[in-house]
Amino acid sequence: MELSVIILNYKVPAHLLLCVDSVIKAVSGIKAEIIVADNNSQDESLRLLSQFFPSVKQIPIPENLGFSKGNNIAIQHAKGHYICLLNPDTVIPENCFKEALQFAEKYPNLGALGIQLIDGSGNFLPESKRNIPTPKVAMAKLCGFDKSYYANHLTKNQIGEVSILVGAFMLMQKERYLQVGGLDEAYFMYGEDIDLSYQFLKNGFQNYYLGSLSCLHFKGESTIKDKSFRNRFFGAMQLFYKKHFKTNAFSVGLVSVGLKLAQQLSLGVATKKEFKTQARKLFLVSDSQSLLQSLVKEYECVLISEEELLQLKPQNALLVFDATYLGYAEIILFMRQLKRTPFKFRIIPRMQNLMLGSDQSTQQGDVKFLSLENKK
Repeated sequence: MELSVIILNYKVPAHLLLCVDSVIKAVSGIKAEIIVADNNSQDESLRLLSQFFPSVKQIPIPENLGFSKGNNIAIQHAKGHYICLLNPDTVIPENCFKEALQFAEKYPNLGALGIQLIDGSGNFLPESKRNIPTPKVAMAKLCGFDKSYYANHLTKNQIGEVSILVGAFMLMQKERYLQVGGLDEAYFMYGEDIDLSYQFLKNGFQNYYLGSLSCLHFKGESTIKDKSFRNRFFGAMQLFYKKHFKTNAFSVGLVSVGLKLAQQLSLGVATKKEFKTQARKLFLVSDSQSLLQSLVKEYECVLISEEELLQLKPQNALLVFDATYLGYAEIILFMRQLKRTPFKFRIIPRMQNLMLGSDQSTQQGDVKFLSLENKK
């Protein structure tokens, strides 16, 4: 088998369905398997997965073991030469794995491969490519000066070597993953991808960023103004320096100073209020009248074609993409092209049972379940 796609789910059933729908299209023509491990979500995630995607392999985990342990359990069952770690709140284009695997085969020293991530508004997520978080870099990050934290030697659309990739999408050979030790289970929910990327570098491999491929990631990295994120970042850096840096006491001390400064700085900064869109108008990019009828009770709806979308005047409205009508690659491209407009994006997967999207990169967003009486 060529590829095993590993998705670790925790309490995001709607996002999981959309993600798996996009993955199934992307593995077409590839000898691949999809494995969903569930970290004891205690919701309808696995039931819905069985209903709509019975061919997907499920691994229920009886307790929430965190990102590293959960993925490692799933990887034990993987049969693919390559594995791809994929977050459940992602949407990938149809050409994703074909192009990623073709790229991987050209680089015999490949450690991990990452691609360009965008948020639910179509904006680039800079954590797609990062530098090694040395104590100096980590301290600057904690204080809000993150230019050196991200790998800015490459533009978002370029291709090249980077040090650190993001765990929302990481493709690598299973054998090499195991060779470098895999995800360190000492990390629970932050820093695992940093550690794994660095492990590849220490073992003589090189990580690559493939900016020509874009993937939608609804919830990106939290901001440093978020206290829980600051503390997780600090805790992860403590583990990272203890493991990889001999000057551990100095390193942790320096980053600790950064944490205290970040806490003081955040006290004087007004937190920007996040708000949900008040748009009542909705443009549905589809050819489905039944789908339109499922939305007219709550919105002023207009059914438009792909051609009409190109002529549409930007306005404060929901722009809803029907994945039965458009491919996921087209949807992602439209979101990137229209990112500076007032439109708020939503996606309806091919099973047409829900609509979801996110207007804030720090949140997974809104989910609306749909009821279609006369589904087309």
